[in-house]
Amino acid sequence: MSFVLKFSLFFLFFTLTISNFSSAEKQEKLLRQSWSFDGFFGKFDRASLQRGYQVYTEVCASCHSMNLLSYRNLSEVGGPGFSEDEVKAISSKIEVLDGPNESGEMFKRSGKASDKFASPFPNEKAARAANGGAYPPDMSVLVKARAGGADYIYSILMGYEDKPPKGIKLEDGVYYNKYMSGNKIKMSKPLNNDSVTYSDGTASTQEQLAKDVVTFLTWASEPHLEARKRIGFKTVIYLLILTALVYLVKKKIWLRIEPKV
Repeated sequence: MSFVLKFSLFFLFFTLTISNFSSAEKQEKLLRQSWSFDGFFGKFDRASLQRGYQVYTEVCASCHSMNLLSYRNLSEVGGPGFSEDEVKAISSKIEVLDGPNESGEMFKRSGKASDKFASPFPNEKAARAANGGAYPPDMSVLVKARAGGADYIYSILMGYEDKPPKGIKLEDGVYYNKYMSGNKIKMSKPLNNDSVTYSDGTASTQEQLAKDVVTFLTWASEPHLEARKRIGFKTVIYLLILTALVYLVKKKIWLRIEPKV
């Protein structure tokens, strides 16, 4: 085989590879959203956080845990803004296995604000058994754990399609999602229009449900986001003032030094 022919085949293969790679990149481009918490001065939308917690409770909590959150976090500064009385009412609705008591027996009691979020399954094996072998990930830091963050989770929630493209075969219990790696996911579509009836009367479209629950999950992943931004802003101002003072001091010192002739 001549050198020219070898080079031509290599160039053709390289071109096709780059073309396929570019096509894959286009297919996986995430849905970009304008989040209230983005940017240097971004803050969480309190109403969206509370709605997002409702979506998590009514839809996600049946499969996904949030083991790093306690109910009292819902009333802390920078959070969804629930009052302490509201948090007590929320936590009292769950049952917690506690103990042992004086007789050495475990017992059930009403939840407290200091308790962790209730887990839907007692252990990982039970979770896999109830979900066809798939393990629903804990959602406590899900947004930070995924490349693409909030946009990625939002895209997954919005990326389900009833009919997969030609050439893609789905096994039983597997669904097509154009934003999922490999386009296959074992979680059925969790959100539809009116899946949740918002207590504040907001229209519960699929887009609104997805945006609210992702806002809540973002806060769960970084509950001190607003405080960190405030500290960062104060630090920048401090450094600017310090830089100006250092410059003025330097200028004053060098004015005392006579230039050499």
